[in-house]
Amino acid sequence: MSVVQFIQVTPDQLQSLIAGEIKRVLNEFLKNFTPQQHNEYLTRKQVADLFDIDLSTLNNWSKSGKLSPCYKGNRVYFLRSEIDQSMVRLRD
Repeated sequence: MSVVQFIQVTPDQLQSLIAGEIKRVLNEFLKNFTPQQHNEYLTRKQVADLFDIDLSTLNNWSKSGKLSPCYKGNRVYFLRSEIDQSMVRLRD
C-alpha cells in the first residue's frame, strides 16, 4: 500500500478538486449518453384518445402519411415514439 501526501492543500481544497473532476466526468458522460426508450405500442383507440379525435380521422391521418401504423395480424398499433414526433410536426 502506498502513501500519498498532499502538501499545501487543505481538506476543503481537496474536496473541491475532487468534486470538480467528478462533475467534469459526469458532464462528459451525459453528452454521449442517450437513454434507450422501450418501444411502446398504442392501439388505435389510445391514439385517438391521445389526440382527442375520432377513429375515422386517425384512419385518414394514417392514409395521408401523417402517422405510420404497425400491423400485427389484423390489429393496428402505433409506436409511441412516432406519435410523439408527429405531435411536434403537426403543431408547426
